[in-house]
Amino acid sequence: MSLPPLSNATKQALLKLGITYPIIQAPMAGVSTPLLAATITNNGGLGSLGLGASNHLIAEKMIIDTQKLINIKNGKFNVNLFVHSKPNFDSTINSKWLNQLKPEFEKYKTELPKELKIIYKSFEEDENMLKILLKLKPPIISFHFGLPSFEILYKLKEIGSILMITVTNLKEALEVQNKGGNGLIDFIIVQGYEAGGHRGIFNPNENDEKLSTFKLCKLILNEKKINIPIISTGGIMNGKLIKKYLNLGCSAVQLGTTFIGCKESSIDKGYKEFLFNIEKSKKTIMTKFISGRPARTIENKFTDLEIQLRLQNVDVRLPDYPITYDAGKALHNAAKQFDEYGYGAYWAGENAPLARKLDAKEMLETLVKEWKDAERDTN
Repeated sequence: MSLPPLSNATKQALLKLGITYPIIQAPMAGVSTPLLAATITNNGGLGSLGLGASNHLIAEKMIIDTQKLINIKNGKFNVNLFVHSKPNFDSTINSKWLNQLKPEFEKYKTELPKELKIIYKSFEEDENMLKILLKLKPPIISFHFGLPSFEILYKLKEIGSILMITVTNLKEALEVQNKGGNGLIDFIIVQGYEAGGHRGIFNPNENDEKLSTFKLCKLILNEKKINIPIISTGGIMNGKLIKKYLNLGCSAVQLGTTFIGCKESSIDKGYKEFLFNIEKSKKTIMTKFISGRPARTIENKFTDLEIQLRLQNVDVRLPDYPITYDAGKALHNAAKQFDEYGYGAYWAGENAPLARKLDAKEMLETLVKEWKDAERDTN
């Protein structure tokens, strides 16, 4: 399939990433699978694995399985890790939050968890995960929630991995430039406020500027101090929007919600129903209540609870991420036993109503066709 005219930035990205189309399937921890990632890569895009919530053994299996499924020469894929700050474990805050959730657990005849746990480590302190990466040498590694140490970045660069960092504002982009502008960091992933799932914001306690994908991309592209190429993500659901960001100057685009509903993903029955019936729930909401960090989800019983507690002026102090997530997952699992799927972490972008029921190969082909059509219509 021939491509529309490409900018130099996009041409260079295609060469570096080893892909035919400047379309990246977002990592999406808990949703992406080796089959989804490999299907996208095998058909000319860049597939990704979300390993941030996995331990090193699961991560190892997912990477190996993806390598086996990729059937094109030098086919690359991306693995994504979380670099969040080490959580402060406060038993008093944890207990208070569990007690505030007690009425919800009681609806489903389930006892409260005795205690909350840190359900996964930050990559920054997970030596076993680093060993797996150094051993398996994934071609592309991306990071969410911040920057790893220089030491870790250099080790990953030495094995030949392409490195990418997600940012949510200009300050973070400048920090990435200062740390990796010497060739250490290959791409900046620019996440707009429309994006589904967790905000990649480095410090969730700082004021979030909530910039749209377009405004933030434009801001970073116009910053002369930044020379690292950028990839846009957030709200991009069709070829027309792909054209918009590539023509703005982005090297590539990253899409998540677009691929959530593909049969190759691992979403459950509830997630699928919420995604494809979003007209009923009308919107997505940014919330900390599910995981302890800001994340955009399709509104559900968890977001209803948040609104209810706010209206009642209840003093809510959430445990640190990912401790809050332990409670969220426990409540979701309790409710599912009664066929209630309303407490799930149904991460989705602002444009989720545009989601389509296509398999991964069809989705990628459709996006490319739409992009080509949009370019042709302009010309």
